[in-house]
Amino acid sequence: MGKYDTYRQAVLEASLWLSQHGFFGSIRGTGGNVSVRIEAGSLMAVTPSSIKYHELVTEDICIVDLNGDVVEAKRAPSVETGMHAVIYRSRPDVNAVVHTHQIFGSVFALVNHPIPALFDEVSFTLGPTVEIVPYGLSGSTDLVNNVAGKLSNNANAYIIQNHGIIALGKDLDRAMLAAELLEKVAHIYCLALATGKAVTMLPVETREMAQGMRSYEAAEAQKKRDKE
Repeated sequence: MGKYDTYRQAVLEASLWLSQHGFFGSIRGTGGNVSVRIEAGSLMAVTPSSIKYHELVTEDICIVDLNGDVVEAKRAPSVETGMHAVIYRSRPDVNAVVHTHQIFGSVFALVNHPIPALFDEVSFTLGPTVEIVPYGLSGSTDLVNNVAGKLSNNANAYIIQNHGIIALGKDLDRAMLAAELLEKVAHIYCLALATGKAVTMLPVETREMAQGMRSYEAAEAQKKRDKE
């Protein structure tokens, strides 16, 4: 058993679950990608490029550093590796990243509309607002820079214009939960907007509490990383 196999297996299992539940847009497709930070944070395990998820095996998961350079891989890493890397470099509180093309999240990517604070659970888990990352071509430096420009709000989910969503977490389970919660709230928000009636938001105090909690967690993670 290789020293990175535990991380590779975790990424593989997460990818298969997300694919089977439609988060990548199709069960047999290759869209979307998943990564997890390895140990002290200088490396990550990330899905390969252009391989159908149901065909993946543990050895296909790539090990790269946070500059996107390959450390150990049989296949080319995802074209979105740079996006994952910039998140890990910028956010010490994040140890897993899920990028999907899920249906209702993608609706808001097309209408270029952020999702506001609608439920306690969503606000405290994802952040007070799920913001829009401006469009950049898949795998491009523009997209990496656009994602980097949004990370300072310490949220755990973002919508990429005309593309899909990114969900972040302290571990893979929480990153996947963030993707699920985003899809839930995006679906409900679509239905609410379709009624033509005004959609109510959480009180300002609740939104500020959620933002404060996210900022505190990010600061504590940074302190921990600085000591390592």
